Amino acid sequence: MTTFAIQDNGFVRNGRPHRVLSGALHYFRSHPAQWPRRLSVLRGMGLNTVETYVPWNLHEPTPGRYHDLDALTRFLDAAAAEGLDAIVRPGPYICAEWENGGLPWWLSGPLRCAHPDFLAAVDSWFDVLVPRIAARQTTRGGNVVMVQVENEYGSYGSDHTYLRHLRDGLMERGIDVPLFTSDGGEALFLTGGLVPDTLGTVNFGSDAAGQFAEFRRHRPRDPLFCMEFWDGWFDHWGDRHTTRSPEDAAAALDEVLAAGASVNLYMAHGGTNFGFWAGANAGGDVHDGAYRPTVTSYDYDAPMDEAGNPTPKYWVFREVIGKYAPLPAPPPPPPATLPAATVPLTRSVRLTDVFRTPTTHTPHVPSFEELNQHQGFLLHRTTLPGPRPPLPLRLRDLRDRAQLFVDGTEHAVFSRAADPTAVDHTDVPGGVTVELLVEAMGRINYGPLLGERKGILGGVLHERQYVHGWETTPIPLDTLPELPWDTGTSTHGPLFLGGTLTVTDPRDAYLDLTGWTKGVVWVNGFCLGRYWHIGPQRTLYVPEPVLHQGDNDITILELHPDASPRSVQVSPHPVLEGDPR
Repeated sequence: MTTFAIQDNGFVRNGRPHRVLSGALHYFRSHPAQWPRRLSVLRGMGLNTVETYVPWNLHEPTPGRYHDLDALTRFLDAAAAEGLDAIVRPGPYICAEWENGGLPWWLSGPLRCAHPDFLAAVDSWFDVLVPRIAARQTTRGGNVVMVQVENEYGSYGSDHTYLRHLRDGLMERGIDVPLFTSDGGEALFLTGGLVPDTLGTVNFGSDAAGQFAEFRRHRPRDPLFCMEFWDGWFDHWGDRHTTRSPEDAAAALDEVLAAGASVNLYMAHGGTNFGFWAGANAGGDVHDGAYRPTVTSYDYDAPMDEAGNPTPKYWVFREVIGKYAPLPAPPPPPPATLPAATVPLTRSVRLTDVFRTPTTHTPHVPSFEELNQHQGFLLHRTTLPGPRPPLPLRLRDLRDRAQLFVDGTEHAVFSRAADPTAVDHTDVPGGVTVELLVEAMGRINYGPLLGERKGILGGVLHERQYVHGWETTPIPLDTLPELPWDTGTSTHGPLFLGGTLTVTDPRDAYLDLTGWTKGVVWVNGFCLGRYWHIGPQRTLYVPEPVLHQGDNDITILELHPDASPRSVQVSPHPVLEGDPR
């Protein structure tokens, strides 16, 4: 049985001094069939540990209903088979550029504090989750060596009663390996997030000497540990793809290791925000400003790319790590990808022909939460009073994007995010039928706007007059429905389009959405995620296990199909930069 402990300002493993050389790889951002190879490549960099968050909202989509609780334990077992220790960060909040920071949409009231309702929900979740982590600890023959208490709490709050409740609850549920907190290396963050008698760690991407010096002012005897060494960064729609040179990142990593510290590369392998799980951020110094949704790819400019293959950063990191620890054999060359191909999309059907029937009739425009829907789309419909001349139509407090159709024809786009096609109002006459297709683009995952609701929260105004009398059709798309294809005759309004990709030898691939505007893609019913022409991401990653030999179904929901192509390109390479137009 492995032993792991804190001793004399450092770590010991099986009685010998030990440096944790870890890399973040989130099990929920890669296909389970691909975990073994990704863990092997991670190990080949010279790392001895893998770190992962646990997204509460993925596993408890509605209160008391659980989904795939064994995913974490399967991942930990796969890591153990590769000879890797594991660090688990169970939240309840994880940030991670993940929808709502991992918190379920159905929570209400104050979050991340000792409010009784929030604590009750967390305790119920931890009753289910934490014993599964405890069973995989090194003290019970597993490979979990450390468990986190909350996540970067000093960037959010100062409720130490809440933090102690979490820490004590982890121990009461069987966690007996070292517990830790992680925060930015400034006094504001450390004084808010550190917990007495619990290991503190710091998160940063450079200036190890300065960061550790500030940490030492607060914790003179804790082992030095950079729990998130930011070797890259994530992307927002409409921004440029973020990169960090391998040489700059390697020099900063060398500084961490030269200080005798342990490290966790954030990320070692970023992966993909499949489906609708990408989160969002708010701009400004205190993160309550402009809405900035995160792209589907979580490539992160990490040392392992979105498909889990080594990048130039991987090899310079391996060289730096080799100065401080023995290196295993390097990984084999990456496998080939599918060759380039064109897939004609010969089938189509209108979105509104698939989702026809309104389920609610309300005086106001209901939010997603009022309809117990956490993602996807809502279609609202009404007839404006008339006759009256054209007057400004406005949506108050829109979260996040809405297409306006007047008598069946697209009239305008409203958007909370930066969008070159969006307007803040448009003139519409009375007596017409208006439809609003509202898209939830991802809940904010960091800062004071955490826990936001989705939809049109402030109502619809025609000039100064509220518009009442709405019928609403939910379009959750948590699973792709069976589509009544009409062999390609549909041409207007948001469309599902379908085609067949014939594969002889399944491999990883990328779908290039050049020429498309905005929408969602599925392959064999597996949701690859969102695309948007404003970039920077142009391709969507297709994991090899999603494909099979023979015919494979590709389905695209294009929100603006009038100018879209009727084929999609298979690309052997990712493109994460630039507007494809």
